[in-house]
Amino acid sequence: MAKVCDICGKHSSVGNAISHAHNTTLRRWQPNLRHVRALVAGQVKRLTVCAKCLKAGKVMKAPHKTRPKTAVETVIAPVLETSVVATPAAEMTSAI
Repeated sequence: MAKVCDICGKHSSVGNAISHAHNTTLRRWQPNLRHVRALVAGQVKRLTVCAKCLKAGKVMKAPHKTRPKTAVETVIAPVLETSVVATPAAEMTSAI
């Protein structure tokens, strides 16, 4: 796999590492690439994107996959929400 950004095309660059004695050796600078699940034309695809494109907002990240709720969670969750949220509010209004 090439180390290239799928959005802007940024790739590794080449130059010289220069020591104190001015000896030169070739070296490479790699781009800061991240693997991202992104929305592309309405479909979720995995892209290799540089951090600069991510910060600039050039990539729309895909929503996280949510696990399906179990039967117990579907029954208990509405009961817990109504009892916890409604009870303190009713007590506060009656106390005033």
